[in-house]
Amino acid sequence: MSATPAPDGQLPVGRTESVPHLHRSLGRFDIMALGVAAVISADVIGQIATGGGKAVTWTLVLALLFLVPYALLFAETGAAFPQEGGPYVWVKLAYGRTAAALTTLMYWVTNPVWLGGSLVFAAAHAWDGHVTRLGSGTPADYGFKLVFIWVSILTAVVSLRRGKWITTVGAVAKVALMLTVTATAVVYGLQHGFKGLSGASFSPTAGGFLALVPVLLFAYVGFEAPNAAAEEMRNPKRDVPVSIGVSAGVAACCYLLPVFAILAVVPARQITGVAGFLDAAVLVFGSYGTAGGALLSAISVLFVFVLLTQGSAWMIVSDRMQAMAAADGGFFSRALGAFHPRLGTPVRMNLVSGFTATAFMLAATLLVSGSTAAVFSVVLTVAVTTLLLSYLVVIPALGTLRRKHPGVPRPYQVPFGAWGFRISLGLVHAWIALGSWIALFPGVLERVLGVSYDFTGTWGVSRTVFETFTLGTVAVLLAVAVLGRVIAARTDRRSPQAPTADTLPELQA
Repeated sequence: MSATPAPDGQLPVGRTESVPHLHRSLGRFDIMALGVAAVISADVIGQIATGGGKAVTWTLVLALLFLVPYALLFAETGAAFPQEGGPYVWVKLAYGRTAAALTTLMYWVTNPVWLGGSLVFAAAHAWDGHVTRLGSGTPADYGFKLVFIWVSILTAVVSLRRGKWITTVGAVAKVALMLTVTATAVVYGLQHGFKGLSGASFSPTAGGFLALVPVLLFAYVGFEAPNAAAEEMRNPKRDVPVSIGVSAGVAACCYLLPVFAILAVVPARQITGVAGFLDAAVLVFGSYGTAGGALLSAISVLFVFVLLTQGSAWMIVSDRMQAMAAADGGFFSRALGAFHPRLGTPVRMNLVSGFTATAFMLAATLLVSGSTAAVFSVVLTVAVTTLLLSYLVVIPALGTLRRKHPGVPRPYQVPFGAWGFRISLGLVHAWIALGSWIALFPGVLERVLGVSYDFTGTWGVSRTVFETFTLGTVAVLLAVAVLGRVIAARTDRRSPQAPTADTLPELQA
């Protein structure tokens, strides 16, 4: 079904009918909750806190110099181009279908890799340490991880009218968890002293900067994610800018406050990336005796639930984006882009994500030697790398859209006009480029800047194992993306009656 013509050089807003079986069910609060559920990464708070006092400084710096301009850019673009598929449509309009297909695969695959990697490992570690003993590599351990992955997938399969309540509850639970542990840590510190702060240095250093930038960028990105379901929003032009603004503020607080609270009561040298958030909880609740043990178990269960809904939120949005790429002839078969007639969800792509997450979980458990913390760091780096690489194309596409389609109404605009937009775009793209390099090639800039760097000591694995996971994963993904695009194009050429891009609105000036 083609879109209706647009008046006077405007891009037509994609209609719900352009993608069958979609339902407009997301209001402003739903979009806001989806953003909070997706963006605030409870699993990386401990990883950030390992940087010590410098982590607080760099978290604040990036909030001002990256998070703010990033949110402004996507608030403007998300309101101006509210089509289902979000970033896929934006890159397609800017650079064409092939570039959009390659970029979307890198964006999408981050999430099953993350779900089957750091999320499930953090959840299993929390459950094993504070709820029920699982043991590493035991049938109980594998069973827990499989249940975690597939419950996350199934919550993305249910209709968005119902699924949105899962992510909303997850968002509320996430903020409540952060505030509870932060407040309890403050009370503990007032009673027993803020011993973690003794000797802590908040002065920024080059070493701390290089260590934290990729993780902080990964933590702050994602406010454009709800736009993948833009044609399921009731009023995206009105609600997207407000939702991004509120969720960005909430995200900044939910990183700064817990990181500072953790460091106030736990010395940085005792914090591990996989359990850092719960390290503080163990200390502060442990002082309450038997009741503290019960509280710690409850907090751990809540922590696992938060991680699960975090994975669900990303599956909801990224699977829609990849499904739109498939429906548009950008990924193997258009059949992968089908939305279930009753549920209104991309069930086939949801299942692809589930199997990808399961495969990565098995690979991370079986093939990487080392402690749980080492595995956690490597799989998190893989997720950081693929996501940041996708933004290397998505970010400049925003500027290209502004230049190519100046007549598109923009209900919200970045302050200070064209120059404000350009400066924000330049800042964000520079940060993304830097973070991508550091994530792919750790230790290189350190050598250039004269910063000491112990690779094995930092990662717990050899450079060979690390590069096998990171560079190997990126190479395989690019090959899969190219293959998927080629097969889809050949299939369309062999089927002259096959629909063209009618599953997406015909966006033309």
